[in-house]
Amino acid sequence: MPPHFRAGHPRVDRCGPRLGAWKGGGTVDLQLTLVLAGLFIGVIVGLTGMGGGALMTPVLVILFGIPPLAAVSNDLVVSAVMKPVGAFVHLRRGTVNLRMVGLLCIGSVPSAFCGVLVTRALGGSGGVEDWTKVALGVALLVAAGGLIVKAYMAMLARGRRAAVRAARAAGLEVEAPAEVAPGPLRLRPVPTVLIGAVGGLIVGMTSVGSGSLIIIALIALYPALNAAGLVGTDLVQAVPLVASAALGHLIFGDFRPTLTASLLIGCLPGVYLGARLSSRAPGGLVRRALALVLLASALKLLNLGNAAMVAVLAVVVVVGPLLWMAARARHGLPARPRILTQAVSQAWARRQSTT
Repeated sequence: MPPHFRAGHPRVDRCGPRLGAWKGGGTVDLQLTLVLAGLFIGVIVGLTGMGGGALMTPVLVILFGIPPLAAVSNDLVVSAVMKPVGAFVHLRRGTVNLRMVGLLCIGSVPSAFCGVLVTRALGGSGGVEDWTKVALGVALLVAAGGLIVKAYMAMLARGRRAAVRAARAAGLEVEAPAEVAPGPLRLRPVPTVLIGAVGGLIVGMTSVGSGSLIIIALIALYPALNAAGLVGTDLVQAVPLVASAALGHLIFGDFRPTLTASLLIGCLPGVYLGARLSSRAPGGLVRRALALVLLASALKLLNLGNAAMVAVLAVVVVVGPLLWMAARARHGLPARPRILTQAVSQAWARRQSTT
C-alpha cells in the first residue's frame, strides 16, 4: 500500500489546493460540491441513458483538480454501484440477449482488469497520470463521436418511418421497415468477444466506454437488434465489466472512499430524477449538448490551447447544426426538429395572447 494511504502518513497533495483543502480543511464545502456534481451527472445519465463515466471523470479532473487515475478509479466504483439498477429493470422486462452478454463478458471482464495493470505498467506515478489523461481525452473524443453516430442512426430510422407514412397517405401499399429480423438473432462469437475485449481494456484504463463505445460497436455488428434489446444487453454486460475494472482499481488504482461516497449521494437520486424527466425532456437536444461538452473536455485533457479550443468549438457550434439540418432534409424529415418548431409556435402564441 502506498505510504500516503497508511495511518499516520499525511497524503501528498498532487493536484493543487482544491484537493488539499478537501483532505485537510474545507471538507464540508467541497464534499457538498461533489454531491451536487454527482446529482447533475446522475440527472444526465437518467435523461440520456448513457453511462456516466464519459462525463464524471472529466468533471473530476478538470473542475475539481483530482488526479486522472483517482478520478477513473472512483468513477468506476460509483458506476459499479449504479449499473445494476438499470440492468435489473431490463432483465425483468426480458429485453436482454443473455448469450450475447456472455460472449461480451468473455472478452471484457479479463481485459477490463488488465486495463488497470496496463495503466500501472506505463511508468511511475507521474507517467501514469499523464498517460491516463491522454487516454481519457482520446476516449472522450470517440464517445462524443459515438453520440453523434447514435443520433444519426436514429434519424435514419425516423426517416424510413416517415417515408412509409407518406407513401401510405398517398395510397401506396408499402411494408413498414422491420425493427427486428425474423427468427432468432444470429450471433457472431469472435467479433463479439473482440468488441468486449477492446471495450473492456478502454474502460479499465479510462472508465469511459461501457455504454457509449460498446453500444456503437453492437449497432454496427447487429443492425437487426431492436433498440430495447440493444440497450438492455449493453446495460447488463456493463455490470460485470465495470465490476472487474472497479476491482482492479480498488487493488491497484487510487480509490478514495470519501470521494466515492459524496458522488454516490448525489448520483443515485439524480439518476432517478433524470429517468422521471426523460419522457418530457428533449433527449436529442440533451445528447447533442452533451457531445459538445465531451468534445470540450477531450480538447482540454489533450492540452489544446485555449484559442484553438475556442475556435474548434465555435466551428462545431456554427457548422454542426447546419449539417444536421441538411441531413434531416435529405432523409425526408423537417429541417428543424418538431420539438423546436412546437416550442417556437407556443412561445409566439403566448406572446400574441398577452398583447
